[in-house]
Amino acid sequence: MVQIDAHQHYWDPARGDYDWMPRDNAVLNRSYGPADLSAKLAEAGVTHTVLVQAAATVAETEYMLGIADATPSVAGVVGWVDFEKPGHMADLKRLAEHPKFLGVRPMIQDIDDDGWMLRDDVQWGYRAVCDLGLTFDALGFPRHLANFLVLLKRYPDMRVVIDHCMKPQIAFHNAEDFDFWADGMSRLAETGAYCKLSGLVTEAGEHWTVTQLRPYACHVLSRFGADRVMWGSDWPVVRLRADYAGWRSAALELTGRLSPQDQARVFGGTAAEFYGLSV
Repeated sequence: MVQIDAHQHYWDPARGDYDWMPRDNAVLNRSYGPADLSAKLAEAGVTHTVLVQAAATVAETEYMLGIADATPSVAGVVGWVDFEKPGHMADLKRLAEHPKFLGVRPMIQDIDDDGWMLRDDVQWGYRAVCDLGLTFDALGFPRHLANFLVLLKRYPDMRVVIDHCMKPQIAFHNAEDFDFWADGMSRLAETGAYCKLSGLVTEAGEHWTVTQLRPYACHVLSRFGADRVMWGSDWPVVRLRADYAGWRSAALELTGRLSPQDQARVFGGTAAEFYGLSV
């Protein structure tokens, strides 16, 4: 089976549109390109990746598509358009003509208004995603779970994948917060959404362990099933807590009780199906 990393980034801070990036963080605030990842992919046996937006600009999406054109390992790009500007429909239609453009990801986790996704003025964006046959990456925190459930029920035809398991706050684990997250994720699973097994080590803190991650991974796998779970590295963000091989090894251990067929889905088949990748 093909091995796919369903979520990674390339960026260059000198471009000037990564507003979220801390300027004093030496791990994040540097350029990352295909040459920085190629050896790690080869070592892991990963042949293809999905390149995901990290800046709230159309220009960054075009920058990523340029990388994809020159990089055979990049199977597709998840980009961005401004849902607050209906005029960006023209940009979305233009981007959708590119063979490696897969869909969009609004940076909802960085928006102060938790109800932003349900505002009347941004609904055109979801309808366009459906009409153009694109995908939608849902990026948020547990506090967004209820609103995402409303959104997914409103657009049952939208192909949605939840990024980073909706970022459970593993470093501050307690039973109440776990139950809140788990219940919300179970409800999202019932809509038919997919989920990325990614981002967990970043939310777990500096001294994370596989044991610490296991309840979260097990819940996602049990509710979504291997047919709707895809592994992603979230490289280079993952470097805040682990190297590429370290997180992949942990993920292989977390999925070790799956059948070979189901594990193959998580590490390639699911992403290929959801994004419609020609790999």
